[in-house]
Formats: sequence, C-alpha cells, structure tokens
Amino acid sequence: MVRPEDHIRILVVDDHKLVRQGLRMVIENRPDMAVVGEAGNRKEALEATAKEQPDIILLDLDLGGETSLDLLRELGKSAKQARVIILTGVRDPSLHKRALLMGAMGLVMKDHAAEVLLKAIERVHAGEAWVDHAMTASLLRQPALARRQEGKGVELTGRELEIVSLASAGLKNAQIAARLFISEATVRNHLTSVLAKLQLADRFELALYCYRHGLARPPEPEA
Repeated sequence: MVRPEDHIRILVVDDHKLVRQGLRMVIENRPDMAVVGEAGNRKEALEATAKEQPDIILLDLDLGGETSLDLLRELGKSAKQARVIILTGVRDPSLHKRALLMGAMGLVMKDHAAEVLLKAIERVHAGEAWVDHAMTASLLRQPALARRQEGKGVELTGRELEIVSLASAGLKNAQIAARLFISEATVRNHLTSVLAKLQLADRFELALYCYRHGLARPPEPEA
C-alpha cells in the first residue's frame, strides 16, 4: 500500500472545470498519485501552487484564451521542487518549443491516451524530460539551443560524463549517488559545474545535450 507521503502530488491547472474533473478521475485511479488542488486561472494557480507545493503541475497552455507561458517561471518561484507538464490541445510547434525552453519538463497533447499522461507524470516526477520523438528532434535542431550546446573548448571529466548520462536517463540525485558510491552533495556539485561549463539552464537542456552527443537515448515515439 502506498503511503500518503509517497504519493506524487499533482496540481491541475485548466480553465475548463469538466477537464479538471476528468483529469482528477484518471489520476486518482492510480494508488501512487493524488490531485492536491485545481485552478482555473493564473491567480488560482499561483495561490494553489504556493499553498500545496505540488510535485507536478499539469498546466493548460491556453488559459481562457491567453497563453500560460508567462506563468511558467512564476510557478517555479512558488514551488521550486515542482515540475511542469504542459497539457494542451494547441498544435503550435513554436509555442511547444517556447514552453519547453522556458522550463516545462514535459508536453502531452490532450488527444493522447490517459496512459500516456500517467506515464509522463511518472517520468517527469523521476526527473526525466517527457517530449514525443518528433518534438525532441525539432528541439535538437533549434539554432539558439544548438549553439549553446556546442560547448566549444569544453571537456567533461569521466565522472561528469557518468553523472550527466545517468541524470538524462531520469535518475534522481540520490539514485545517481547510490549508483556511483558518492554523496548527493557531490552529485549536485558536479551537475552545477556541468551546467555552467556548457552554458545550459537546467536538466532539461542537459538532457537535450546528451541526446545530441549520444550520451543518452532520446524518448521513443509514443503510440
């Protein structure tokens, strides 16, 4: 039996109440997941995030006719441990790219099966980026990010290579530390150093760097 403190705590942000209720039903069929709050607009989202400190935020890209891109960084400030998954029906690759490059850790289309969303929640909670294969390929071709990832004159040590490959495969710091017989503080220090060396913003961009340089496998296409 999953203890309440071990649940993946999820906040659902969507301007349609029926969508929120449907997502709650799907998510709470899983014994290891719990919806800790709902929000229908920016104000409610920020208040609920600050109060509940969720692990995962499911964020609709279109909130009442307005893009929620600007909300991404605000949510990150309200709950630093929370990871955002964009859940959207908007088929605009440029918006998808912007959302991911601004800090979202995953993106799921609303017409995907419920199983895809649940798997995305699991993977993102574990620290892995969740993007379909086509979007990953598109992001890897994104010029600005590609230039930052070239890492001219930058060499990673053997230990750094071990750590970034494990991090990009979805392992958390504690799991990496256990695998390599080092402390979590050492893992954090190495990751901080690597991000600075490569001029990357976060673990999502680090994952893209690893895909690009063959240090980790990109996500497989989803049915």
